[in-house]
Amino acid sequence: MPDIKAIQSALRAAKLDGWLFCDHHHRDPIAGNILDLDANAMVTRRWFYFIPAKGEARKLVHKIEQGTLDTLEGRKFLYAGWEELHKLLPKLLSGCKTIAMQYSPENNIPYIGLVDAGTIELIRKLKKKVVSSADLVQKFEASWSEEQFQGHRQAGKIVDRITREAFQRAAKFVREGKPLTEFELQQWIVEQFRASGLTTAEPPIVAVQPNNGSPHYEPRAEGSRPIRAGDLLLLDIWAKLNRPGSVYYDITWVGYLGERVPDSYAKIFRIVKSARNAAIEFVKDAVAKKRAVHGWEVDRVTREAIRKAGYGKYFVHRTGHSIGQEVHGNGANMDGLETRDDRKIAPHTCFSVEPGIYLPEFGVRSEVNVYVGENEARVTGAIQEEILPLLA
Repeated sequence: MPDIKAIQSALRAAKLDGWLFCDHHHRDPIAGNILDLDANAMVTRRWFYFIPAKGEARKLVHKIEQGTLDTLEGRKFLYAGWEELHKLLPKLLSGCKTIAMQYSPENNIPYIGLVDAGTIELIRKLKKKVVSSADLVQKFEASWSEEQFQGHRQAGKIVDRITREAFQRAAKFVREGKPLTEFELQQWIVEQFRASGLTTAEPPIVAVQPNNGSPHYEPRAEGSRPIRAGDLLLLDIWAKLNRPGSVYYDITWVGYLGERVPDSYAKIFRIVKSARNAAIEFVKDAVAKKRAVHGWEVDRVTREAIRKAGYGKYFVHRTGHSIGQEVHGNGANMDGLETRDDRKIAPHTCFSVEPGIYLPEFGVRSEVNVYVGENEARVTGAIQEEILPLLA
């Protein structure tokens, strides 16, 4: 059940009159998560749930799906036709002027911009000011409980082990002259997840050059490259405990199928590592000094480090993403490139720091997870310091 009083307290602190949730065919998973609704329930008609900063919550549901919001407190309004819906909405929102919704101006934060333009127009027609719920979402959907944090650490230990074993497996096959493709190693990792009590919505990235020069390369059963001696092997691996409410752990490491890492690879890794470390230290310092820091600022730190090294045009994605029950969560992203994420990094949230340089010949990325507590920020798992020489 949602903590209505806590939400109302946050609304008053933000000087907002209320938070309006609405959905149709489960288009807004944020609403379902925050309101703790059944993700499998039949929702074929529009519903609205309004939490005012003060007073009783209110809900508006269709007459043929009257029980849609029965798990939530508040006064219920029923409608059948669209005219009735339009007449009841003013009652639902009475006494309020400034309302938060899952809306992002100019769709700057696509994770938040889930309410359709027509619904926004309808609410504005009622002389209501619609503002983004982004900061509220971060507080009530992206923030972790202590149980989730501990589950993240538990998953992380397993993922770290499986990552090491995947590199060892690749090295063993190369030494013994046995064939092993990117796809086959990927599927082996997925099997290890299942055997270890982990789950993932999508399989990991396993890529050798030049495929690791594509940040979101996906190995396929057909056409996947073989892993051979002299290859630079990138593993981007994410998973979580296979139990309700669990949150992801998401890392990227690189290894070289040889005894000595070539200077060309080592040089690029050092630049990526320096950018990664600069971002980590920037966040740690800000949190320790209780200085507010925005997602775009973290991105600027890593991007400037890579730009100064002469590789700015080869860093083609944001520095990091929020991590939650989905691997790409709904908290602040470390992003000043794809969007300018103005959200402040909130306590009890986690995000990736994963700068990369992607050249036509090969790509290098290093990824860690950073968890922000009340007074400190920390990397939650192992940190790669150099490319692993897998045949040394």
